[in-house]
Formats: sequence, structure tokens, C-alpha cells
Amino acid sequence: MEFEIRLSGSVELRIGGRAGPLGPTKSRAALAALAWDAGRSVSVDSLVHRIWDDHPPATARDTLHTHISRVRRALRTAGPDAPTITSRTNSYVLHVDPDRVDLRAYTSCVEQARALKGSDDDAALQLLERADAHRYGEPLAGISGSWPDHLRATVGETALIAAMTRAELLMNAGRFTEAVPVLAPLAPEHPVDEALVGLLAVALHGGGRTAEATKLLQRTRQRVIRDIGLDGGRRLHRIQEGILAGTPAGALYGQGPRRRPAARPGRPVPDNLPRDVPWIGRREELRRLTSALSEGGGEAGAVVTVEGMGGVGKSALAVHCAHEVADRYPDGRCFVRLGGHAADRTAGAPDRALTTLLRVLGPEGKELPQDTEELTAMWRSLARDRRMLVILDDAVCSEQVRQLLPGASPTAIVVTSRRRLTGLPGARSISLDVLPSDDAIALFERRLGAGGRSRAAEIADIVRVCGHLPLAVEIAASRLLARSSWTAADLLRQLTAGAGGLDELRDGERTLEHVFALSYRALSAEQQLVFRRISLHTGMEFGPHAVAALTGLPLAATERALEQLLTQHLLSEPAPHRFTLHDLLRTYARSLSDAEETESRAAMARLATFYMGAADRADRLVHPYRSRTSLDADDFITLPEINDVRAAEQWLLTESGNLADTLEWISRQGSERQLALSVHVLMGLLYMRGHLATSESLLRRAVDHWASAGDSGARARALLDLSVARSHHSRYEEAISVAGEARELARALGDSELEIECVDQMCISLWQAGRYGMIKALQEGILDSLLQTGNTLQMARSYNILGVTHLHLSEIDSARDYFDSALRQFTAINHERGIFSTLNNMAELATRTGDPDGAERAYRKAISLALRRSDRRELATLRMNLANALIDLGKADEALTLSHHSLDFFRSVGDRRREAIALNRIGRAHRAAGRSEQAIPLHIAALALSRRINAAGEVVDAAHDAALAHMDTGRAAQALAYANESLQLSMQIGAHAEAARASRTLAALRSIPRTTAG
Repeated sequence: MEFEIRLSGSVELRIGGRAGPLGPTKSRAALAALAWDAGRSVSVDSLVHRIWDDHPPATARDTLHTHISRVRRALRTAGPDAPTITSRTNSYVLHVDPDRVDLRAYTSCVEQARALKGSDDDAALQLLERADAHRYGEPLAGISGSWPDHLRATVGETALIAAMTRAELLMNAGRFTEAVPVLAPLAPEHPVDEALVGLLAVALHGGGRTAEATKLLQRTRQRVIRDIGLDGGRRLHRIQEGILAGTPAGALYGQGPRRRPAARPGRPVPDNLPRDVPWIGRREELRRLTSALSEGGGEAGAVVTVEGMGGVGKSALAVHCAHEVADRYPDGRCFVRLGGHAADRTAGAPDRALTTLLRVLGPEGKELPQDTEELTAMWRSLARDRRMLVILDDAVCSEQVRQLLPGASPTAIVVTSRRRLTGLPGARSISLDVLPSDDAIALFERRLGAGGRSRAAEIADIVRVCGHLPLAVEIAASRLLARSSWTAADLLRQLTAGAGGLDELRDGERTLEHVFALSYRALSAEQQLVFRRISLHTGMEFGPHAVAALTGLPLAATERALEQLLTQHLLSEPAPHRFTLHDLLRTYARSLSDAEETESRAAMARLATFYMGAADRADRLVHPYRSRTSLDADDFITLPEINDVRAAEQWLLTESGNLADTLEWISRQGSERQLALSVHVLMGLLYMRGHLATSESLLRRAVDHWASAGDSGARARALLDLSVARSHHSRYEEAISVAGEARELARALGDSELEIECVDQMCISLWQAGRYGMIKALQEGILDSLLQTGNTLQMARSYNILGVTHLHLSEIDSARDYFDSALRQFTAINHERGIFSTLNNMAELATRTGDPDGAERAYRKAISLALRRSDRRELATLRMNLANALIDLGKADEALTLSHHSLDFFRSVGDRRREAIALNRIGRAHRAAGRSEQAIPLHIAALALSRRINAAGEVVDAAHDAALAHMDTGRAAQALAYANESLQLSMQIGAHAEAARASRTLAALRSIPRTTAG
């Protein structure tokens, strides 16, 4: 039974949506005192204080026990899974999921939202919406005391944080007007909160209410100065200056003028920072870097590493941040090049860096020691009491940096490196990726300056070719500036024509290829091999097994090399054990592989063998009933461990893009045998992902190959695959014919399993064409042989097909018996697909027998099973069918939502039969909601599509629903025509229930006086 402990509003135990018995106020206070610390031990003394403050009765401990007993009794009414209270030595613990306590769930959602801010703002906003759903009023209403007051204050602070976080998220998205009503109610409660008032002022300014913003800032600043002193209100003053200067809200938000620090008396302030540049983007990374530096205040300065691939902008970020926070470091700012990727490898020696640091700091006129240890000692001595910021640029390794750390000093260190630096004590790491598209475009435009000869679309294409890599964008812009006669279109042609790419990303002084070459030369021979081979991979994302196939290396060696490439930021890992290569790095690596033509061809052949071998292993688990044509074995390829259906489906889903790319490569580069085997292996995936439309030509090639090779079994299986594709495209007669041809081959071979599969596929197409009598005869014919072989899976499938057939023939009792047998057999072998397929059919039976509640339960149970799998087609079908039951239950809005989602999916995969069903469902939902006028065009569209694809059952349903909608709107003549079409076709295909339904509608129509006919 569902339960919730509410601390907002009156303290309540909600069981099944109702308040449970708790007794007097002190018992409610006892529950609140335990629930606020759900899952944690609360001492008896704390409980006594929370309930009675500092004036407990003499019998407080005994009375507490009485209140705890009342709470326990109340909890037990929640059923066997109710939370419990256990007593420990002088303490109690309430064992309950904290998210069952409304205010704990509230604070958790707010905290999660704050954590997501800047990385996933949409998810953060959704969490704040969820948080609001957990607040019902003033916390602990009706309970007085210091602890309840403290709790109310705590929740109030959380509410303030939630509101400010929501406003910041809205303002991040430029939605300043929406942020105003979030903040405005809080301003009177927190009149001197500069952060809150500053946000509100910027939001007002951004929403066009600048006069209100300036008045608010002036009024609040005067109050702050009065309450705090002349130094108060500086933040508000900076915002006010920005508004008065006409600064846009987007630029003003989160920004303020910087001050250079004043030098400490008697001590020179070194500052050799490179020049700052106008800044574009990287707001979240800049915030994280600034925040990490702030955490290092006090005795020990922060150590922060900024890591990323060459050209991603690590040094620029570090330098810009140093200028931003310069006022925090009154003793100096130092920039030291460590030369981790310089041509002169000795540049990375620590003594050179130490010498640079000491020259910047002084002491003047004093000779520096030559020994590294003495240099280190002098550096740490000088830094001991200095609050400086030091940038160590382009570090080669952690050991190099470790010798340059200042020890016990308030000096902060920022290290940039192309490597992941591990082992630095207390270091925080910030990893840079390429720029978002908008920021990359802005960077290009800023570099180009005013009066550029460019169109937005051309610039967007240029930065896309540059892979949104800052250095590449800078070089491209510089090259355009250097050619005064060029436009952006000329540069774009240069970047994309011929070899293009890296060769053209040069500006006279810099080349991107040189930047990448420095990183490549730092790799071992094995790592270089892996880097080159990755560029051959057909898809953008890949796993270690695919790389092992490309390289021919053992899996363990491959994984070690991949880890090193990650460390060097030559690879990205967007998900665990899934890797990707930046486009420009891929181009560079491919240029290296092009010199190894023979080895590259062999690598691609191994990759194709790997993907097809792994897909075959997975598909055999997902579709165990399929008759198989075996692949050619390759013992030198390591396949991933795939041991159960869910793992197999997940692997196929994850690799679906790579498998499609591999199939395309095989169709162009492989043999006809390899293609025929591959398209057979991937048939289930192609169907599941809706790719059959583009695969029929490959399926025909497979049939032709096996015919020429004289392999009748493989040809029969290829014909079966072709039948599935034609059925998918609603070409039912062709599908039946092809499956029949496959059956004849199977019968000639004496392969009974293959013949049964051919019959099953014929029956699917026959059912879609409404030929139920033939299905019944075919399935009853194979059931006897199945009973003799004891093939449980095939028997269950046959029972299910027979159940559907009898259902459409209105033989309800027989249908129910067959469905029961199918469900029992599928359950016995734990075949989830069969279970939810049978449940779907049993739900249809419930609908036909006037049990919509039973239908809804069966559909929802089937959906819960289908959600564990990755077949979106099956899930969309189940949801569409559930919509039909919901219509009968009067839940038209939910039915509309489900049907629209299903319609979008079926259109996306080209499933026209189910598209017609979804259109008709939407029309039914509108009619159930009293909107028959809106229903008519949907029923007509469904009917037209069903006629076009010869889907007889769907024509019957759509024609009948069109008749009802026309009758509702007073169009009796049209209604008569549609009802008659439904009746005639129902009788033709033997759908007796549908024929009876149409007859009733016709009788009702004929009873309408002709004067009302439309």
C-alpha cells in the first residue's frame, strides 16, 4: 500500500491517499522528529528536546515511549511493507526511504537541481517542479517550539535556494520575464539579500522593466548601507551601473567589473600573465574553475588541473580566469610554460620551470642555485606566505607538476595539460570539450570583426568543418582575414574541396596538423597503432572489442592502449566503455592509415567479421525461434560476453548504428556470400529499428546468391526474411507468396522446424489480410507435429496465433483456451516477448467481451514487461492498444496522448498498417470526448490508408468508426455507406463479431427519419 509521511502542513501519515491515525500533537511531533532524520539514529535526548523544548516533564522519557508506541501502531496500518521504528541504546531509528518523507524528498530534489544547473538545465527545472509537488503548506503546522521553528527556517532557506536556482535556470535560457514572478514574492521577506535582489533586478531589466529594476536596486542599496555600512551594496552598485550603461541582461547576468589588486606594502607584485582576450562561452567551465580556486582559501592554496585535447582552449581558459580573479591574489600572478609538447623535450625539466618562477618573483640581484632540490626549497620558501596564482602551462606528467607545488602556502596552482594528471594531492580536475555550436560561431565572428563578408549559414558550416575546436576556428578565421578578396563561402569551399580538412587549417604561423602530430609522437608504438586503426571504424562510437578486431591486438592490450589515449585526450568516453574520436583527430589518424592500404583493408574485414559474429550471438538469444544459416567461423576474433536476452537486446540497441554502417560497408566492399549472411543475421534488428524499407534490395540479393550457390536451406531462410520485409510494407499477397515458396523448399529438405517457421510467417501476413479461415487450417495442421516434437516455444507461438484467429472468428471460448495455453507455455520457459504478446491478445479478448477494466490491467502488465526490452515497435503497439481500452473507460485524454506518440513512431519507421490503426484510435478518442467533427477526418484518413495497403481488418474497423462519427454529426447517408462497407467486408473475411456490430449500426441508422439524413 502506498504511504507518505507529510511534515509540510499538518504532520500526517498518508496511507493509500488518506490520513492515518496518529493521535495527539505530541505523537505527531514524535513522528516528525524521527521522520526528519529518516534512516538515522536520533538520541532520546534529542527527541525529548524536539518535542518539549528545554522544559520537558519529569516523565518525559516514559511519555516519549508512549508516543513512539502510538506512531508504531499508526505505521502498521500501512501493511506488511510499512516503515518500522527500532530502538537502540538510548536512541530510536525510523526505517523508511527518506523520499517517503515529503520535506526530505523536497530538499533532495532541490539539491539535485542545484547540482545539475549548468550541465542539464532542463532536468534541473524538472526536479524543481517535482520538489514543489512535495510541499503542502507550512512545515509542522500547529506544532510550536524551538525545533519546529528551526525546521521551518531550514525549509525556508531551501525554498529560497530553490527559487533562486529556478530563476537562474530561466535566466540562463534568456527567459527573464518568467524569472520575475519566481523572485518577486521573496524580496520583501529578504530585503537585504544582495544575491536575491541582484537576480531580481537583472530579471526585471531583461524583461523590459528597467525603471523598476533601478528603483529596487537604489532602495535596497540604501537599506544595506544603513544596516551594514558604507562598504555594503557593492554588488548591487555594479549591477546598477551596468543597467544604466545599457548593458543587455544576458551580458549583465553573473558578471561584474573586475578590480586589479592593490600591492602589499614593501613587496613587488609579479604579473607576467599573457594578455586576456574578449571572452566567448565556457561560462560553466569558468564558474567551476573559479569555484575550485575559491575552495583553496586559507592556509593551503587550491590545485586545479585543466585538461583536454590539443587546441581545445585550456591555456586561454586558465589565463582568462586568472585575469577575472586577479583581485583575490594580491601577491602576484605567474605564468610558466612547461613545454610538455614542445619540440625541445628538455623544456619540461622542473629546474627550468623553477628558474622561471624564481626569476619572476625575485629576489633581485641574487644568484639562483643550480641544484633542483635547492631551487625547490627556495621556491617554497618564497611562496610560503604569499597569496599568488600560478599557471603551469602544458604539463607533461603529474611528477613534473608535483615538484613545482608550493607546499604549505596560500598560493593557488592551475595546471593545463593534454594528459589526465592523476596523483596530485587534493587537485580538482576540469576537462574541456569542444565548444557548443553557438559559441564556436560567436568565436569565429568575434575573430573576424565587424564588416565581415559572411552569411550565417556559411559560418555555421565552417565551424562544423572545424569540429567546433577553438584553435581550428581561430585558424580558419585568421586565414579568412589574411585573404582580403575571400568571403566565407570561398573559405568553406577551400576547407571542403578535395582533401580539405587539416591541410587547409593553417594561417601561416600555425597548423592544426602540427598540434596533433606533437600528441601522436608522444605515444608508444602500440598506442599509435590503436590511434590509427580507430580512424577506420565505420561508426562514430565504438567499444574495445571493435578496436581489438581492427588492430588484431589482444583485448587486454587494446584496453590498456585505449586508456592511455583517454589519458592523452586523444579519445573521449561519452559512456562507460564507449569511445569516440573528434572529427579532426579522425581525419589526422586516417591520413596516417592511408599509407597502410593492405593492413587497413584487412583491419576492416576483421571489423566486419566481429560485428556480424557478435550480432549473430545476440540475435540468437533475442529471436530463439528463427531457423539459422550459420556464419563462417573466425576463432581469432574476440566477441563480447552476451549471455541473456536483455544483455543481447541492449548490445544490439547500442551497436545498431555501427551494425547498419557495417552492413553498408559489406554491401559495397564484401562478397555476395558475406552480404547474404550479414543481412540474415541483422534481419531482426532491421525490423526492430524500422530499417526494412532500405533493406529489401539487399534481401533480394541474398535470395539470388543462395539460389546461385545451390543452398536451398539458406535460400528458404532468405525468402522468409524477404517475406517479413514485404509484410512490413503491407504487401501481404507478395509476402504470403514468398513465404509459401520458402515452405516448399523446407518441405523438400525435410526440415520441419524451418517449415513451421514458414507457416508462422504466412499466418502473420494472412491475418493482416483478414484470411482467418486459412490461418486456422494451417496452424491446426502444424500443431500435431509440434505436440510430437515437444518444442515448447513453437507450441506456445502456435497457440497464440490460433487464439488470435479464433478471436477474430468470434469463437471466444476457444480463443480464451488457446491464450491460456500460450501464456502457460511462454511462462514455463520465461519467454518475455511471448508473454506480453499473449497478454496483449488477452486484453483484446477482454475488450471484445465487455471487460475494459480487465483489458487495461492486461495491457499495463504487458507494457511493464515490454519496458524491460528495447523493441520500440512492440512498446508503441501495446500503448496504442491500451489507448483503445482507455477510450472505453472514458479516459480519452490519456488515450489521445498514447495514440499520438504511437502514430509518430509508426510513421518514422514506415509501418503503414499500424499508422492506420493509430489514426483510427485518435479519431475514436475524439469521438469519445464528444468531438465527432474532429474524429471524422481521422477515420477517413485511416480508412484511405487501410484500403491502399489492403489491410482488410483495419478497413472494417475504420469504416465502422467513420459511420459512427458521421451518424453523431447528423450525416446519416454517409454513415449508411460506411457501415455497409464494414458489414460487407466483415462477412467476406469471416469476421462475425465485426459483421454483427455493423448490422446493429445499420439498423440504428435505418431507424432515423429521412428528414434528418445528411
